[in-house]
This record gives sequence, C-alpha cells and structure tokens, in this order.
Amino acid sequence: MMLGTDVSSLSTTAATAAAQGLSIVVPLFNEAAGLALLHRRLCNLAKTLNDRYHLRCEVVYVDDGSSDDTLAIASGLAADALDIQVVSLSRNFGKEAALMAGLDHAKRGAVLFMDGDGQHSPDLVEKLVGHWIEDGYDVVYTAKAHRDNESLLRRLSVRGFYALINWGARQKIPEDAGDFRLLSPRAAAALRQLPERNRFFKGLASWIGFRQIRVDYEPAARAHGMTTFSPGRLVGLSIEGLTSFSVAPLRFASLLGVVLASAAFLFGLSILWETMVDGKSVPGYPSLVVGLMTIGGVQLIMIGIVGEYIGKILSELKARPIYFVAEHSEKRSDAHIGGEAGERTAAE
Repeated sequence: MMLGTDVSSLSTTAATAAAQGLSIVVPLFNEAAGLALLHRRLCNLAKTLNDRYHLRCEVVYVDDGSSDDTLAIASGLAADALDIQVVSLSRNFGKEAALMAGLDHAKRGAVLFMDGDGQHSPDLVEKLVGHWIEDGYDVVYTAKAHRDNESLLRRLSVRGFYALINWGARQKIPEDAGDFRLLSPRAAAALRQLPERNRFFKGLASWIGFRQIRVDYEPAARAHGMTTFSPGRLVGLSIEGLTSFSVAPLRFASLLGVVLASAAFLFGLSILWETMVDGKSVPGYPSLVVGLMTIGGVQLIMIGIVGEYIGKILSELKARPIYFVAEHSEKRSDAHIGGEAGERTAAE
C-alpha cells in the first residue's frame, strides 16, 4: 500500500504547458461593486496569455455566501476570451473552504488563486505564468514587498506569528506570503490529495514542496468598500492557522512548563537554604499567592491550547464536508469553442 502519491506524470515543460491551460480561482464575498471591472481585467489578461503562450484560461468565481448581488453579477458575466464557472456555496464557509471549492472545480491544469477585491493585480499574473512556463517552477507565490504602511504592533505581530509557526518545522512558511499564487498541474494535484478539513492554505502550499519561487509585490488599494478582516478576526485566523498546521503552541506550552517548574524548584532550594543555614523562616504569603496565581494562569493557557487541538481532532473525526455547493453554472468562451472546432476539423 502506497502512503504517497506519484504526480510525476503531470510535470510540464514549456512545450506542454499550453495544452494544460490555466484556471483562475477567485473567492468572492460581497464583491458586487468591483466584480465587473475585475472580470474585464481578467478577460484582457486571458487574451494576453493566449497571444504569448497559447494558454487557454478559465475563471472559477466562488461565491462564499455573499449577502449582496455578487452571485447575480457573476452569473451574468460574459465568457469573453475565457471560460467561466460560477460556484455558489450554500453559506459562508470561510476563505479556506472557498479556495478548496475552486480547486476542486478547476478544469485546467495549472491553478492561480487571487482575491476578488482588486488588491491582487491581474497585471502581475503574466509574470507568475512566466515563472511556471519559462522557468519551470511549480509554486510561484507572492509576498508583500514591505510593511512600511502598517503599525509597529502589526509588524511585530506578523513576525511573531511566522516565528512561532516555523519553530521546529521542517518546511518553513515564507514570511509575508499570501494566497495570491500559481500552482503547476502537479502541485495542484498534490494539494488536492491532502485530506484534512482544517486547512491552512499558505502552509499546505509550502508543505507540498516542489520548486518554489517568491515574487515580491505591493498590493493595490481596494477597488471598493472596506476590508472585513478586523483585528479580532485576524487574531482568530492566526490561531486557526497555528493549530491547524503546526504543533508549535504545544511545544511552547511544554517549554513554558519546564521553565516554570525549574524556577519553582530553584526557588524551593533557596528557601530551604535560608531555613537550614541562616535560620530564616518564610516571610509570608504574598510570594505564595503570586506563585499560585502565575502557575494557575499558565495551566489555564495550556489547557486552552490543548483544547484547540482536541477541537481540531473532533472536527477531523466527524469528517464533515468543508463546503456545500448550492448552485453551479458554466459558460464556454466563443473563442475557445471556435478554436476547438477548428482543431477537430483539421484533425479529421
């Protein structure tokens, strides 16, 4: 019984990449205001990629339970220069589930993930595709070039998050890497093989390995509206990512327990020394109360960390689907249909 998956047959070269094609997965949540503009830019991108690499493209819009007209607008978009799939989830399952839904429905070989808020510029996609087709990279991921426009607290928090999640990990997650990335056909196939339901996409895309390259970029300003990621939600997502992908919090809790136990042991030795040698008695209860409160607080933190992991185990044992599709529609580009018909006629 094989405990791994052989994806070597899906490896691509510059000569075979065009035949594989590219699926662009765009998760959407209340993006009605800017969706038409984004689609026009993707159509122009598809024409450019077809002219340069003869690469056929499709876009998979995944509506993650939007409460505005996102689904209606997506369903009404014209399939100009690229095929369109619109996948509507039954409710808001979260971005990780939406990304997986897009990956599951992608019909082309390579898969590109980008946000629907306009901050991931389609103009950069041509560079990512070039690294895949011309340079032979399997994972081309983007990362923020700098965080100069963010507060010191946020920069320190991000650095601390990556330091903790990479602590003791064999496969490091690149700092500042985002979900805006391209996966070659074999990398996409490998990602589909990972069975866990509590998914941390950035970590899994790094864990699969293969040849990877980083592309620095500066996110564009949002085309409309305000971000839905509040500081509290970002903290929650960080905890979700840590406990889904890494055991570093458990190791940290164990290390903290060893440090406190060692400190308590040394403190006990000092009290014993003072009593036996100097004849001094314990001065009182303040130090005892502080010690008990410290140890009690640390124990509660450790229990909470263990509880997070137990919750993840329970979720995996339940084996519930990570998303449900309520509606699914497809449109074929006239250019692609005509091209395929022409190819069939020539072959006949």
